[in-house]
Amino acid sequence: MNPIIISATEDTPGIKLDAASEIFEISGRSLPEDVVKFYKPILDWLDEYSKSPNSNTVFDFKLSYFNTASSKIILDILMKLEKISNIHIKWHYPSDDEDMMEAGEEYSDIVDVAIEMVEY
Repeated sequence: MNPIIISATEDTPGIKLDAASEIFEISGRSLPEDVVKFYKPILDWLDEYSKSPNSNTVFDFKLSYFNTASSKIILDILMKLEKISNIHIKWHYPSDDEDMMEAGEEYSDIVDVAIEMVEY
C-alpha cells in the first residue's frame, strides 16, 4: 500500500499513514474548509488497509483542536479502526486541555475498542 503523508497546515492536520513503517497518526488542527474532501482519501486508505492490516497497529491521534465537522469524520475513522484486529488507539492531549481529554473519553464510550488516553 502506498502511504499517505500530508503536512499539517494552519487548518488541516498532518496525516501519516504508512503501513510499511508502522506509522499511523493524525496530528495538529482539523478545521478544513471541505472536511469530506480532505478526509476521503484517509477513509479510503483505511478501508484498504483493514483488508490486510499489520499484525499490530498503533494509531495515534495528536489533535490540538478540531471543529464540529471534523468531529464526525474522526468518529468515522474510529469506527473503521475498531474493525481492525490488534488495533491500539492512543488519544494524546495536553495536560491543560480538559476539552480534548473529554473528547477522547467520549469517543471511547462510543466505539467498541479501547482508547488509551495519553496526557502530555
